[in-house]
Amino acid sequence: MLKKSKKFILAIPLTLLLSSQVQAETITIGIGHQSTVTNTVPGGIILEKLGLLEKHLPTDGKYKGVDYEIVYKDYTSGPPITNQMLAGKLAFGVMGDYPLIVNGAKFEKTGRAESRFIAVTGYNLKGTGNGIVVPVGSDVFSLAELKGKAISTPVGSAAWGMTLKVLRDNDLMDKVELKNQSPPVGVNNIAQGKIDAHSDFCPWSEVMEFRGTGRKVYDGSEAGIPTFHGTVVATKFANKYPEIVQAYVDATLEAQDWITNDPVLAATKVSEWTGIEKEVLYLYFSKGGISTFEASIKPEWEAALKYDHALLVKEKNIPPLSFDKWLDSTYVKASYKARGQDYEALTGSVVSPIIDDPALAPAEMWVDGVGIVSFTSVEAMTIMHTAVVKAGKKVNATYVYDKATGLKLFGHVAFYVKMPSGELVTFMKKGDAVKARGTLVAWADVK
Repeated sequence: MLKKSKKFILAIPLTLLLSSQVQAETITIGIGHQSTVTNTVPGGIILEKLGLLEKHLPTDGKYKGVDYEIVYKDYTSGPPITNQMLAGKLAFGVMGDYPLIVNGAKFEKTGRAESRFIAVTGYNLKGTGNGIVVPVGSDVFSLAELKGKAISTPVGSAAWGMTLKVLRDNDLMDKVELKNQSPPVGVNNIAQGKIDAHSDFCPWSEVMEFRGTGRKVYDGSEAGIPTFHGTVVATKFANKYPEIVQAYVDATLEAQDWITNDPVLAATKVSEWTGIEKEVLYLYFSKGGISTFEASIKPEWEAALKYDHALLVKEKNIPPLSFDKWLDSTYVKASYKARGQDYEALTGSVVSPIIDDPALAPAEMWVDGVGIVSFTSVEAMTIMHTAVVKAGKKVNATYVYDKATGLKLFGHVAFYVKMPSGELVTFMKKGDAVKARGTLVAWADVK
């Protein structure tokens, strides 16, 4: 009896030991993203809401039986994400061009940790997405007229970087007061006329235009440098879990496809998730729209990043960055290869706006309850707009193209010109419209 009792007592710790040995490992995946920044949504909010990362995470080999804890942290700009990554609280960060550079440089400066730029989430070759806006009632219509005035911007952001370049290029660096304001604060101050101008990244310039509170006086396309957003990963995490990094990039590509395949659905759902108006999101997501969602790391992006870094070194004394190590296309190459796509062909191809692009309808109108209606001319759209409103239907938004650049914009903020031929054409900037050798027509008079 005593012997049997001893055996029973000894069996208890043995059972506990075996139990602890088979306990599942939990891997935490921290993702810092910006749900209200249009070019970042394929790397954050869409993954979260559609469960795309879970779909691609590895479940065999060393990951067999693993429990994943995916933590999404939402921010209004990139710098706080970098701070959290440096603190070891996030593995991935989705942010704009200038914040990406600062992320890499700050990591490298520590001498003990690094990050890698692994994929692009969205881009505009011309730089549209960044912009400088004034209150809608302002008498300022050009960048030069901001001399002696104050511009607010989210310091450390892509728009901040653009603003530094623009002020330097136009000899305004010491002639304009630059203030630090987050997008929500800047947008609110423009609406209330509390700031002369606000510089911001996608899609805030267009949000202010759509709401009728702001008017763009400088578009990022005038800066002569692309704008794009992408993902960085902490190398400590990537070295330990390369298969998870691969899964993240695979999921990002699927999110990009989801936007491209049905931009109206994507605009509607992302609007529900973020509060950004669906009409603004469609301006970015649609065919011919502001953003292109494709993940390859192109030579144009590398050149732009190196230019941006040199600017930040000169103006803000940021640390060096070893681009040869930091730019890591390993994962995105593997993703495209698995899809049967030629990565080199992708890097050699870039979407750029074309003036009077024959592949695009000259104008569109989003009719509530009906959807997007395309037109063969701007004038046809304005005629139908009048008829639709007269019939008691709501027009959510209209869309046209800038005759000077081919960029897509809202119809209600465009400058309309009746040409001698009778054709009605549209421009983003008043100065270009005035030079068009036609008759300037107000939006109220054309619809």
